[in-house]
Amino acid sequence: MADGVGPGAEGAGRRWAAEPDFWQRIAEQLDTALTVIDTAGRIVAVNRATELLLDRPAATMLDADVHDLLHRGPDGGRIPRDQCLLLQALARGTAARGEGDCYLRGDGGLTAVSWSASPLTDDRVPRGLALLFTDIAADRGARRERAAYTSALEDLTERLTLVAEITDVLGQTLETDEALARLGRLLVPRLADWAAVDLLVGSGQVHRVAVTGPAGRDASREDWRGPVPRTGSAALSPLARVLNGGEPVLQEQKPEPEQEEKAEQGREEESARRESPLTAVHGDFLRTVGATSVLTVPLGAQRQVTGALTLARTNPAHPFDTADLEVVGDIGRRVGLVIDNARRFGRQRAVAEAMQRNLLAPLPQPGPLRLAARYQPAPAGSQVGGDWYDAFELKDGAVALVIGDVVGHDLTAAAGMAQLHGILRSLAWDRAEPPGAVVDRLDDAMQAVTTVSMATLVLARVEGPRTGPWTLRWTSAGHPPPLLLTPDGGARYLEAGQGLLLGARLGAGGRRPDATVPLPPGSTLLLYTDGLVEVPGSDLDTGLGRLRRNALALVHEPLDTLCDEVLARMPPGSTDDIALLALRLPAP
Repeated sequence: MADGVGPGAEGAGRRWAAEPDFWQRIAEQLDTALTVIDTAGRIVAVNRATELLLDRPAATMLDADVHDLLHRGPDGGRIPRDQCLLLQALARGTAARGEGDCYLRGDGGLTAVSWSASPLTDDRVPRGLALLFTDIAADRGARRERAAYTSALEDLTERLTLVAEITDVLGQTLETDEALARLGRLLVPRLADWAAVDLLVGSGQVHRVAVTGPAGRDASREDWRGPVPRTGSAALSPLARVLNGGEPVLQEQKPEPEQEEKAEQGREEESARRESPLTAVHGDFLRTVGATSVLTVPLGAQRQVTGALTLARTNPAHPFDTADLEVVGDIGRRVGLVIDNARRFGRQRAVAEAMQRNLLAPLPQPGPLRLAARYQPAPAGSQVGGDWYDAFELKDGAVALVIGDVVGHDLTAAAGMAQLHGILRSLAWDRAEPPGAVVDRLDDAMQAVTTVSMATLVLARVEGPRTGPWTLRWTSAGHPPPLLLTPDGGARYLEAGQGLLLGARLGAGGRRPDATVPLPPGSTLLLYTDGLVEVPGSDLDTGLGRLRRNALALVHEPLDTLCDEVLARMPPGSTDDIALLALRLPAP
């Protein structure tokens, strides 16, 4: 039972439907013309909608032959009875429908109708037809209205989908160039034929950083990219006004002017060029691409404009409208936020990378031993990590080697790396003891005197007289194993000495293991962080195998060459930074 409708209301409804004149009243109130025809084709009843549509009183239609009275050809002439589909349906006692027939109105005019007829029977005895008909012109108007409404909904859906897609795609990168390249691919050709992005880069400069056009375009048209002097608030062009905090602008480009108008336009353009290089460059761009309709919107909010987005269409039959302006304005605000975030990220990333590089100490060259190291930041768009290396001589003459990776990214990881770097140096210098004991003390101190929650590292000692032989003693706190290469073509990972990573807390009585291995003359030792062997889409065993093969192929190269080539042979797709420390012993 519907809310608010009680049993009494339902009963009243049933009593109303049972009244003798119920269906007559329904027929009278129909908006569609209804005419009842007997078996002889004569009109026996019409409703009010029929009178209005045909401009005929009911009295003039009753008992009239429906075909003779109403049915006419497009020229107003009578139609032969044997060609009348309505009379054929009446004779057969079947339903029928038609469209495009002309009915004669009372004023002598013709109305094209769409009609539908259904047989009427009384206890299976044929009594005639019920004829419903409507004005085709009115129907077509309604259909056009419905089609226009549907098209508007589809267009709105497409616009909202585009905005959502742009928001999603741009949110996947913090690299400005990549974000703008993706933006161009989304806007052209779905919304525009050409797109240009101008960014404010400080010092009174505007930089056109992206121009996107249709497939197969002339690449020379992208020569507009580059710095252009920024203009003052009095500049004439919509682009200059938007860059100075103005509202989005929709402009229609004028067609090619006549000769006299060209001369006047040339004088205006020359004046604008003297006043505003930006106006001149932007005007040249629009004329060259043949723009007929242009949208220019700010990137960002009015108080924080980072640049401007210009979209151009070249077909005069499809100009931009105010709905496009609203959608593109929304896109501009979202893109401005992405660019602002990317710039903030870039500044933070640059600080973190500079800090990280500056904290990596110069390498010693102890006696005949040779050391080389490389630090490679993560690719653009990724975060700087906490990878580091170190090497220094100890009191007892041994050489300490360190490779480590702080869990986390950006300034936090870089700062944590600096803290561990300094503390580990102090602990290793403080007393001569095995690497495992030094790392145990580092683990105990880490929670109290650093901000680092977890980290991995390898601490090794190269022990022996200055002329050799040498022994490697090391411990690993959850770090990838060192790789030992020998001149005879041997290559093996030193997987002994493995313990828990820093921050995992060994518990009372726990001690980190140490391992030792003799270092043959002419051998090479590689310490590295996981960015060198872990690439998205590939497993760790594959990465370790690749490093072994590449290093073996380079084992007779100078140490600096080996480090450079090992990094150069990394497959694309890495998202992590890399630290690499290499030791080479003298040949016999």
